[in-house]
Amino acid sequence: MDLDINFVRNQFPAFSVNSLQNKAFFENAGGSYACGQVIKRLNRFYNERKVQPYGAFEASISGGNEMDEAQVGLARYLGVKVHEVSFGPSTSQNTYVLAQAFGEWLTPGDAIVVTNQDHEANTGSWRRLSNRGVQVREWQVNKDTGELNLEDLENLLDGDVKLVCFPHCSNIVAHINPVKEIIALVHSAGAYVCVDGVSYAPHGLPNVNDIGADIYLFSSYKTYGPHQGIMVIKEVLAELLPNQGHYFNERFLSKKFTPAGPDHAQIAACAGIVEYFDALASHHGIALPNAPSGVHSLFRNYEKKILQPLLDYVDTKNSIRLLGPSDASKRAPTVALDLGNNSFEVAKKLSELNVLAGGDDFYAVRLLEALGVDMDHGVLRLSFVHYTTEEEVEAVIQALDEVL
Repeated sequence: MDLDINFVRNQFPAFSVNSLQNKAFFENAGGSYACGQVIKRLNRFYNERKVQPYGAFEASISGGNEMDEAQVGLARYLGVKVHEVSFGPSTSQNTYVLAQAFGEWLTPGDAIVVTNQDHEANTGSWRRLSNRGVQVREWQVNKDTGELNLEDLENLLDGDVKLVCFPHCSNIVAHINPVKEIIALVHSAGAYVCVDGVSYAPHGLPNVNDIGADIYLFSSYKTYGPHQGIMVIKEVLAELLPNQGHYFNERFLSKKFTPAGPDHAQIAACAGIVEYFDALASHHGIALPNAPSGVHSLFRNYEKKILQPLLDYVDTKNSIRLLGPSDASKRAPTVALDLGNNSFEVAKKLSELNVLAGGDDFYAVRLLEALGVDMDHGVLRLSFVHYTTEEEVEAVIQALDEVL
C-alpha cells in the first residue's frame, strides 16, 4: 500500500506556514514537526484544562482523562501494558533516573555493557555507574562500517553482566540493529536490556513486547508530538528496581521512575500522536487492531523508497564519505556525511538553497571519534521522515551538487 503523501502533509500545520514554504526540512532527527492533532490538544489543555488533573470538577477530570488517553494509546501502539508506559521531561532525564535506580540495585563487581554507537544520553549516565564499583564494558563498533557485531557482544557477556544498553539505530550511522537477536542473546546470558529508540521510533513505533526489550526509550518531540521523554519499563523489571519517586507513589509503576512532577499538558497532547496514527490507518483502509503494524509498514516502505536515490547519489561522490550502509532497507533515513571540511558551514550554504540540515557531532562524539571523523569538522546530517516528499529529496541532491 502506498502512503498518501498529500493526506500526510495536510496533517502538519508547518507545511502551510509562510516562513517555511518551499524549504526542504532535513533536520528531523533533531526534532520533527508536530502534527495538528497534537497542537490542537495542547492548545485545548492550556485554554480549558490547565488545572491540577484527576480532581473533583469537570476541567480537572477532563484533563486527567486526556492524560490517560495518551498513556493507553501509546501502550496500544507499543504492544505493552498501560502501566508499563511512563513519561518524563526528556529521554536524557529518563535515562539518568533509570541509571540511579540501577546504581542502587547493582552491587560492586556487577557489570553493564554500553556501546560507543550511542547518542551520549544512552551511554554517559550508565558509564558513570563505574563510580559505584560497577564494571562498565564497551561494545565497540566496527571502525570501518560503524556497525555493532553480535559476536563482539558475545565475548563481553558472562555471569557478572546485569544490563546491556544499545540503540535500536544510531543517530549517525542509522544502521537498524538486529534488536530481537541482540535481546535474545542478552536474555540467554541472564541480563536485562535497555534499548534507546529515539532515532528509530519516528520511523514507526515498534512492538516492544514482540522485540522483547525490558526498557525502551524514545522522545515524543521526534515522533510528531511535544517535548516529552517516553519510556517503557516492563513490569517484572520495574518491580525489582528501587523507587525513584515519592515513597507513597511506589506502588504505581508509571510514577516510580519519574521523580519530577509531570508536564500535564504535554502528556495530554501526546494523545494527539496516537490520534494522528489512527487517522493514517483509517485513511489507508487499515483496521484499528492492525493500525500499529500497518502504520509502521507505511512509514518504512515509503521512507526506503525515497531514501535510496540519495544514498545512490552519495555513492557516486568520492569526496563524500557516507557513514553507515548504502542500502536503504538496512537503515533509517538519517544520512550522515563526512565531508572533510566544516559541516556547519556547509549546512549554512544549504540553507541559502532552502535545504534545512545540520552540521555537528550530534552528541555522538564517541562514535565519530571511533570512525576517525575530524571533530573540528563534524558531519553533515540529512534526516527525514514519512512526510518528506520525493521532490524534496531531489532538491537535496541538487543542492548538495551545487554546494560540494
